[in-house]
Parts: sequence; C-alpha cells; structure tokens
Amino acid sequence: MSNLSLQLTDIHRTFNKGKPNEVRVLDGVSMTLQAGEVVALVAPSGAGKSTLLHIAGLLDKVDAGTVEVGGVLTSGQSERTRTRMRRNNIGFIYQFHHLLPEFSAVENITLPQRAAGVPKDDARTKAEDLLAKVGLSHRLMHRPGELSGGEQQRVAFCRALANGPSVLLADEPTGNLDTETADRVFDTLLHLVRDTGLSALIATHNLDLAARMDRVLALSQGRLM
Repeated sequence: MSNLSLQLTDIHRTFNKGKPNEVRVLDGVSMTLQAGEVVALVAPSGAGKSTLLHIAGLLDKVDAGTVEVGGVLTSGQSERTRTRMRRNNIGFIYQFHHLLPEFSAVENITLPQRAAGVPKDDARTKAEDLLAKVGLSHRLMHRPGELSGGEQQRVAFCRALANGPSVLLADEPTGNLDTETADRVFDTLLHLVRDTGLSALIATHNLDLAARMDRVLALSQGRLM
C-alpha cells in the first residue's frame, strides 16, 4: 500500500486562458504528502495557494497534470466519484468557520456524517467525542453565535474530521483570530492531526506556525520552492 496520502504531479492552472487578461496561477506544481505528515504552504496573497488547495481537494480541475488521493488517480473520474472521494477522504478547514448558524455545535458535526450515511446515534457519539477532544464538551448545544471565534473554529476543526478523512486541507485556519487565540487554536489543530494520524496541508501567512510543522513549501510565481 502506498504511503502517500496526496500526490500532485506537474499541475498547471490558468484563468481566463487565451484572453488578454490571462493569469497563469500554477505552472508545473508537483508535491507529495506522506501519511501522517503535516506540511505548511506559505505564499503571499494572490499567489495561488487557495487554488492549489482547491485542486488538491478536488474542488477545482487542472488544465494539465494529475492528482492522486490515497494512491487513486482522480483524473477522468465522474463528478459523483469525485464527490464521494472528497466526502470520504478529504477534510476542509477555512479561515472563516462557515458553521450553519441555526444548528448547535454538535449538530454541525453530526450533519456531514449523516450525509455520508452514518446512523444518527453513531454520528452523535462521534461528534461528542470530537468536541471533547477540543475542550468543548460544555458547548455541545450552543449555536455558533453563542461561541467565541476560537470556539467556532474548533468546532469547524471537528466538522472537518467527522468523516475520518485521510487528508486535511486548511486555508489560513487561524487567520481570522487574534495572535494569542490563533496560537491556542493552532495547538488544538496540531494535537488533533497528530492524534488521528492523518496528513495535513496547511496554508498560512504565519511563519512561526509554519516552523512548527514537518515541512514548509513556499509557492511563488506558480511554482513550489
């Protein structure tokens, strides 16, 4: 069995292709993510890191190149298959939590499991266990508007891990928090990742946080350094 959770090979992505305002965002990007590895992706705004994460997470398609998730080539797969792979193998965390405001913390984590066919009681138990790991057992029934920014993001972390992905993709997961809260929340994220043994690719502007990961990749002018 392959030890690679994620492999991108010679990825090219251009927007407005063939037009005067054509923008070449990714120009031959190749990278691997080993099982259990936590990798930082560092790039200035507009350099293409979100595009790279969207391609890695099967939310966007490439102009050229290949994406493999868990050793499975995603090129040529139907949208239904890509959706299933995304739901079962990949967890997403964004700068803003995007929690559903009308649902409680535990419900926000239960819902993606129910969508994947997990029985109600099992989904609830998993949600409660995840919230306990991030110190939010006392906030199970609170809605997002009743939680602090750091608490909301910790719930978002749990939601991303609810379906047991092998790969976690995070786009500035602490970028919307103050420095002290960001540091505490990142500690929680790193603990969760290490505890579950999944792989993570985390985009961040924070070089101090990046230095705490296993490797740092820098994206510049469409290429990884």
